[in-house]
Amino acid sequence: MVKYFAVPKELKAGETRVSLTPDVIGMLPKEERGVLVEKDAGLLAGFTNEEYEKAGAEIVSTPEELWERATYVLKIKEPQVEEYKFFNSKHVLLGYLHLDNEKQLAEELIKRKVCSVSLETIHTKNGERPILSPMSQVAGRIAIQAGAKFLERTMGGSGILLGGVPGVSAGKVVIIGGGTVGLNAARVAHGMGADVSVLDVNHKKLAKIDLAFNGGVKTFYSNPMTIAREAKDADILIGAVYVQGKMPKLVTADVVKQMKKGSVVMDVAIDQGGVIETIDRITTHENPVYEKYGVLHYAVPNVPSTVPKTASLAFSYAMFPYLHQICEEGIIAAIKKNEVLATGVSTFNGMVTSEKLADILDKEHTELSMIVGF
Repeated sequence: MVKYFAVPKELKAGETRVSLTPDVIGMLPKEERGVLVEKDAGLLAGFTNEEYEKAGAEIVSTPEELWERATYVLKIKEPQVEEYKFFNSKHVLLGYLHLDNEKQLAEELIKRKVCSVSLETIHTKNGERPILSPMSQVAGRIAIQAGAKFLERTMGGSGILLGGVPGVSAGKVVIIGGGTVGLNAARVAHGMGADVSVLDVNHKKLAKIDLAFNGGVKTFYSNPMTIAREAKDADILIGAVYVQGKMPKLVTADVVKQMKKGSVVMDVAIDQGGVIETIDRITTHENPVYEKYGVLHYAVPNVPSTVPKTASLAFSYAMFPYLHQICEEGIIAAIKKNEVLATGVSTFNGMVTSEKLADILDKEHTELSMIVGF
């Protein structure tokens, strides 16, 4: 029996990416598998229905048919409420699901016995996140571009040119978090000529950044005192911290109140809750900022969708080895053999297999090994 991979349209507001690109579909094993792509799912990312058909995919006109025929559903962002009715126990759902914050979605996945794989939680033993990383790279780079834009006076900012000019000081960028997002944000900001500081509690990350920029980017151990001191003079402040579960509020409202008028704060992990206390709402690409205490707050949760072609290709390439294995062996065997993939399984046959998610939902935790047998 043919097992179908399905690529639905992304329904989240402002989302323009697509979860599989035609070239990656063409690379997947062709025996006993098919790929269903909802009509026009790739158009906003620059991929036509004809390109998908040439790659061997079947174009499906309605989401109802797509979900009904699908075994594996691959999404970028979490399903929206109107998609919940399509869930059933044969489905394996893979995507950036953010179930820690999407409790209604989590309850539906449990109730309908969907096997869900939260791609943002997949990690290696050394803490790397191979599926989240490419989007973090894109988000870190885009964050600086967006922040620089909103510093312009016509956008409500302070009128600072981030790179300055000879004889005039550059703008100051403060990045809290020295991981993938922070490193990539620092790279772009430094390339634009900004005065850049990165704060983290991990000395190895700070040392890596210091080496990468030959001392051209300042590094500081992150604590309330250094955050407050650096934020006070920042033109752009970026939250670049990701923690599964409840996010700590590292930048308090009192700190934001002391920032310069017309400066910009943004949090790349706002869909996980973020670390900036005054970012208390989600914004969209159409209305990306709001003002609070004279500071512009940028709180768009899907930053990479501003560059959907690049982001979709990066996502597809990161997913390819996992999809290839699932194609050849099925999800159970793939989970058994691939311990990295197994770290992302959140729900399975009505049980919660993520310990952190079980704590958040106040439900019983079931070890994945007890279900599939390692």
